Amino acid sequence: MHPPQLVMMRQNGLRLPTPTHRPLASAHGFTLIELVVVLTLLALVTLLVVPRLPDSQGTTLKSSARTLASTLRYLQDQVATTRQLYRIRLTPGTGEIRVTVVSSGGTESQPSDPFFSGPILREGITIADVQTPRLGTVTSGEVTMDIGPAGLAEVATIHLRGGNGGQMTVVALSYGGRVTVGEGYLEANL
Repeated sequence: MHPPQLVMMRQNGLRLPTPTHRPLASAHGFTLIELVVVLTLLALVTLLVVPRLPDSQGTTLKSSARTLASTLRYLQDQVATTRQLYRIRLTPGTGEIRVTVVSSGGTESQPSDPFFSGPILREGITIADVQTPRLGTVTSGEVTMDIGPAGLAEVATIHLRGGNGGQMTVVALSYGGRVTVGEGYLEANL
């Protein structure tokens, strides 16, 4: 923007500077029509993009399933390196999963590992049921699984449910350490 030009005017014999006025047509800014067009384009882009954004609840469910699978793998690695027995307690119908260390005397204590300090499942994610060959399908109560030097003692299928009704399946195989995650409610061949 250019500074206003000064014009020298004579008043009572003195020369005084006075600014000249610019014509209204050269004023900078946006017209009302330009603003309406831009806002209309932004509204159209929003209508097209928002439905294509990922479902945050579905993303939370997938993240929780992957975190549970990672926890099971990590526990198996910890058993191999520390030679300590771990126990995982799952409560179907809730999102509660607890991990404890089992001493040689059989007493349980909280692991000192910071990996277990936070929740495994995110808020709004629940355990729909747990399937094992020994217990069948458990939908309430508590399921306890021991993880020893050979891995899990038995195959476990854990079904997770999100707040929007979506489901994920985590399958932990026994004596091999393999853990898989699948979308939907997948039946286990027990």
